[in-house]
This record gives sequence, structure tokens and C-alpha cells, in this order.
Amino acid sequence: MAVAQIEFSKEFESFINAWKDKPGNLIMILHKIQEEFSYIPREAAERLSHDLNLPLAKIYGVITFYHLFKTTKPGKYRLAICMGTACYLKGGQDLINEAESILGIKGHEVTEDGMFSIDAVRCLGCCGLAPVLMVGNEVYGKLTKDDMADIIAKYKAIG
Repeated sequence: MAVAQIEFSKEFESFINAWKDKPGNLIMILHKIQEEFSYIPREAAERLSHDLNLPLAKIYGVITFYHLFKTTKPGKYRLAICMGTACYLKGGQDLINEAESILGIKGHEVTEDGMFSIDAVRCLGCCGLAPVLMVGNEVYGKLTKDDMADIIAKYKAIG
């Protein structure tokens, strides 16, 4: 079987070698892959299968079990909308519905221009600001669905 051709940075290669024989290595390495690529490309999973001598099915079993791992590339601007208890009760679903309506996408889709994706996340740790949206490292709290158009417009303007 040919090993998938994907470039890992030298730092990432060192990380794999450091974790290769440790317990819990697969999850730690998958986190690092997602950090490097913003999702887990199939080619990276195939290469990891070869490098760790694990069946690809086992790797995908872990990837699909944990919701935080993504197998599709997110938009440049990933709208992470909190659906933890506080955010859910204060309108988190309304924020998702409004973002989907404005952007014309559902679920884990990405806008045609590759600019936006929407992720319902379990908790952003900002319960006092519920409901919360995070774009990159920027947190928006105490939102209503009426705030979504301006926030999305801000990122459209940036490009």
C-alpha cells in the first residue's frame, strides 16, 4: 500500500516520534493534525495509519467518535456557536438558525466561497455571556439573532 503524500512540518514529525509509543498517542496526534490543518485530511489519516501501524478503520473510529475532530475543511471563518446548557437556554439555537439563513448553509457545510462554516459546539467556557459565538479567537457574548448579520458582515468585509 502506498503511503499518502502529505507534507508534515519537521515540528510535527518530531511530535509524532515523541508520542509514537506512548499510551493515548492516537488522540494526541489527531489533535496535533487538526491544529496543523484545521481538520483531519484523509491523506493525514492514511499516513498516520502507516506511521503508527494502525488500521485506518481504527483511526476513523476515533475521529468519528469524538465530535471535536473534523474531516472536512472548515471555512476561513468558523462560527463556533455554543450549545452548552446556558447558551442553549438563552437562544443558542436561534443564533445557529440565523447564521444558516444568512449564509445559506446547513450543518457542517461551508459557503461556496470557502469563507464561512458553522459549528454547534458544546461549551466555550463563557456561560456568563450566554449565548456565545466565537470566530477565531474573538468571543461575542449576550447575543440575539439580530446581532448575527452585523457580525457576519464584519468578516465578509475583511475577506
